[in-house]
Amino acid sequence: MARRRRKTGLLGRLLLGLLLLLLAVPAGLFGVVWWTLPPDATELRVEGLSAPVRVTLDETGVPRIQAAGERDAAFAIGYLHARDRLFQMEMMRRGAEGRLSEIAGSAMLRLDRFSRTLGLKQAAEADFAALDAETRGLLEAYAMGVNAWIAARGRFAAPEFLALGPPEPWRPQHSLLWAKVMGLWLSGNWRTELERARLAPRLPADRLWDLWPTDRSAGRPDVAALPGVERILAALPVFGVDAPLPASASNAWAVAGWRSASGAPLLASDPHLGYGAPILWYLARIELADGRILAGATAPGTPLMIIGRNADLAWGFTTTHSDTQDVFLETPADVRRTRTETIAVRGAEPVTLTVRETANGPVISDLDETPRPDGRLLSVRMANLEPGDSSAQGFLLLNRARSIADARAAAALIASPPQNLMVADRAGGIAMYLTGRTPIRAGGDGSLPGDQPWQGFVPFDDLPHVENPPSGVLVNANNRVSPEGHPVHLSREWYGDWRFRRIHERLAAREVNGPAEFAAIQMDAVSLLARESLPFLNSLPRGTGPLGQAQALLAEWDGEMAPGLPQPLIWNAFARRMPALALRQARVPEARGSPEFLRFLLTSPEAGWWCGGDCRAMAALALAESVAELGTMFGPDPAQWRWGQAHQARFEHPLLRFVPGVNRLIGLSVPVGGDGETVQRQSPRGGGAEPFQAMHGAGLRFVADLGAPDSGFAIIGTGQSGHPLSRHWGDLLESWRAGGMLRIGREAAQVTATIRLSP
Repeated sequence: MARRRRKTGLLGRLLLGLLLLLLAVPAGLFGVVWWTLPPDATELRVEGLSAPVRVTLDETGVPRIQAAGERDAAFAIGYLHARDRLFQMEMMRRGAEGRLSEIAGSAMLRLDRFSRTLGLKQAAEADFAALDAETRGLLEAYAMGVNAWIAARGRFAAPEFLALGPPEPWRPQHSLLWAKVMGLWLSGNWRTELERARLAPRLPADRLWDLWPTDRSAGRPDVAALPGVERILAALPVFGVDAPLPASASNAWAVAGWRSASGAPLLASDPHLGYGAPILWYLARIELADGRILAGATAPGTPLMIIGRNADLAWGFTTTHSDTQDVFLETPADVRRTRTETIAVRGAEPVTLTVRETANGPVISDLDETPRPDGRLLSVRMANLEPGDSSAQGFLLLNRARSIADARAAAALIASPPQNLMVADRAGGIAMYLTGRTPIRAGGDGSLPGDQPWQGFVPFDDLPHVENPPSGVLVNANNRVSPEGHPVHLSREWYGDWRFRRIHERLAAREVNGPAEFAAIQMDAVSLLARESLPFLNSLPRGTGPLGQAQALLAEWDGEMAPGLPQPLIWNAFARRMPALALRQARVPEARGSPEFLRFLLTSPEAGWWCGGDCRAMAALALAESVAELGTMFGPDPAQWRWGQAHQARFEHPLLRFVPGVNRLIGLSVPVGGDGETVQRQSPRGGGAEPFQAMHGAGLRFVADLGAPDSGFAIIGTGQSGHPLSRHWGDLLESWRAGGMLRIGREAAQVTATIRLSP
């Protein structure tokens, strides 16, 4: 009996020890990850500063930096970006250099091959060498700040580096990679050219252009079949699969002082990009010893204020969508140089890539490793990859600018990407300047692959800028910016003007505006596309059952995409299905069914070809099928459906979202209003298991009142931190959803941490 008790006691102790060991392992792992959180208070001696820098963090993690000069401020921004967002910076750097496969395996090969082919790394290095000494010095100071954090923390610099190993040092030219990536994804006309070329042999010549909005420019060259173009398109990165940024959109507007409550101009800017956790933007405020201030949104990886204000000037951006990229038809004899790229792949053998280049640019048809039957090559030339990109110098001058005249001089140096720079100054001026280099073509309009070379770039002063309009109002929401008859050809295609007109409607409804009114306009969820389509939909024959109920709901709706309503869900299901039916009827189901194409189907007398002769019948079918689909997803009663139930903005970690269970713990998601055509941009995915998920919109909203020279108002969609265990990982999400704003003034309401950096 005693022996049995001893054995039982021994077994119990073994089981207890095993249990404690099992508990100790996850507790130890959690403790190690917890150790990667940055401390609230830091005092650090570093090399590279000319004078001490003091940083205070408020209750939302927004830093206020007090520095002697620009270089010291750049050092501090680099340190803070690394402290809070180093893995985000690492992913940007690796993505631009074509090195994601090193950590993520063969799933990233398509993106890595693409980045290596374009030579983003080589372009950034060449641009850095050509920069003026002052701008290079600022980038060098920023890199020293990043490396100060890396040196102090090693592989504890961010939780992801526990698995990846210590981060590599940051080099000054790495900051230029951010602009290369943005320039690539904010101007994607070259891919549209390939898509048109793929469809051209399959559609009547006069029907091809129905799929894209047009400005009726002269020059529509016919295109014969390009063998193998489908395989080339399949080899290119796809948004939502390989790459974090979509073809994008934005809003920006400004009003003169006599239209504002403060008597000084107001400016609003909300760039629309793909959602991720953390969001692209990082809020900050900088105060220099000479009295200069900067407040607004920075981008981790760069030291400059991208959207924001100083004491005298505020600025924001929208994408111009001008055509600054062309695909060229060439032959092997046109190849001028080659280089070999070796891509390391986690868990597999390295991949060797031979990149060929012509006088126009890299050969993208080599991404498809199957030889083309006609022997032709396709190369691409992009203005954003042309040598001599002085954008970093332009942004530095913009950060220093005190007037719209200064902003104009800065805009002339921002060579990439093509953007509409909206500015307002304290003296009362408002203006919009077009940035980015626009090619002059020897022939054609660049809308399809061809062989007409570029003959330089349009002089900056010849672009259609606007200064101090008599109306006192400037608005852009990616609508057409070149007036009829303007001598400079920017593009033959433009996005619909629904957001542009809605912003004008809201501004016209009040004689004067303040920051609160501007912030409210940014949250406007009325779709003019839906509102203007309702008479057509409401004229269709009334059905029975759930279809009749859905039609009755649409009949009493005003087009507002509110999350608590069923009608936005019905509309968006219809808006997705109607173009799909038309494209399927035309036997091109893989083509893009854009909102502009939907408008064409519902309004144009020429649309009958796409609808089999009767667009009303097709619309009735599309609505019936949409209601049936929604019934299977959300139940049989349309009155119980809710837009917010299906339409949720989701922010996910770029790697951890693939780890089962972890994404549930750290993923950020909220129901939102709006859709792809509302001022509150919340573009649905459009396909897959969750077609209505919001995946693209204003991750940043910014408003500045030049009558209050010391503050700006801003909000971002996640939080300031890129650490999933930080209290600032997602603490701004609810305020962002509700339309709240943070005031980034001189003093924080509450200081939660202090960082002191000393030379």
